[in-house]
Amino acid sequence: MALTKPASRPVNPRFSSGPCAKPPTWTLDALADAPLGRSHRAGVGKAKLKEAIDLTAEILGIPANYRVGIVPASDTGAVEMALWSLLGERPVEIAAWESFGAGWATDVVKQLKIAATVHTADYGKIVDLSTLDFDKDVVFTWNGTTSGVRVVSGEVIPADRKGLTICDATSAAFAQDLPWDKLDVVTFSWQKVMGGEAAHGMLILSPRAVERLESYTPAWPLPKIFRMTSKGKLIEGIFQGETINTPSMLAVEDYLFALKWGKSIGGLDALKHRADANARAIWNFCASRDWIDNLAEDKATRSNTSVCLKFTDPRITDGAAFAKAVAKRLEAERIALDIGAYRDAPAGLRVWCGATVETSDIEAMLPWLEWAYQSEIEALLQAA
Repeated sequence: MALTKPASRPVNPRFSSGPCAKPPTWTLDALADAPLGRSHRAGVGKAKLKEAIDLTAEILGIPANYRVGIVPASDTGAVEMALWSLLGERPVEIAAWESFGAGWATDVVKQLKIAATVHTADYGKIVDLSTLDFDKDVVFTWNGTTSGVRVVSGEVIPADRKGLTICDATSAAFAQDLPWDKLDVVTFSWQKVMGGEAAHGMLILSPRAVERLESYTPAWPLPKIFRMTSKGKLIEGIFQGETINTPSMLAVEDYLFALKWGKSIGGLDALKHRADANARAIWNFCASRDWIDNLAEDKATRSNTSVCLKFTDPRITDGAAFAKAVAKRLEAERIALDIGAYRDAPAGLRVWCGATVETSDIEAMLPWLEWAYQSEIEALLQAA
């Protein structure tokens, strides 16, 4: 017997973890001021890029003596620039608790062939950062986009560390507090919490990172797209809007819209509050049901942006097939799009809860999630 479908529906069914939902007030017409067909090196282009850099620093509260730059190839490009340009001066420690952290470990160990200690944790768990040696260079993700687990704070990172801390914060920036004094390199992309377009990354450098760039030359050749110094000095233009390669000015305009929206609603505090409210709606839903749970084992480390869920009903024998069927059912109803777990992650669902998502849409989606679960369980029992 077909189960009754919920009456309410999300206004916006987009819960993808990247590219993520646009800000609620976004329209294509809002990008009409983009200087299309103009050089990004023209005055208008450089002004737009510099405005994006300045607004990013303002909203995130980045210290004035840090450099903020726009770089190619999304968060991946920003991380790769940091790894290839900065590492090799001393041994490295890597903390990996999800697929992207594991990818950075592969780059360091297998591609750059640097002496590195890799600390790992299963999906849903996290590496204890207090066990790391911060006199070495340390590479880690702040928020596991594919595991739904995040760092609680940076208290264990010593102020007098000798190494650099390189932090992939792509699904944390604009939704979680980042302790800038404990982080030497921070990267993220426009497509996550702010709902910008993909392909552009942000690279943030502390004075310690700049000092490393100007005093150390890696043993391997650096492609032009990775080079941040010239004649032993930082190329300051990268951090003033003179990007290494040609950016999309339409994507820049889109990011500027998102930044101005974020500032208009109250800045970082408001953005964090929206993400917290979205995640809390799902956490409360899971807490009152015995068939679904958060993948993160410790409540303190649960992500408020990339919320990963697992089905706990013992009648489910093929978790991957069941989760895919639930996600497919929700997509067919245009209730939730792109919420399947990441391909390398445990079977389940992943619901993006970043600041551009409306809590009312999360709340409207959850009864449908229960409907989809019950429908698939009923089909499972009938087939048995």
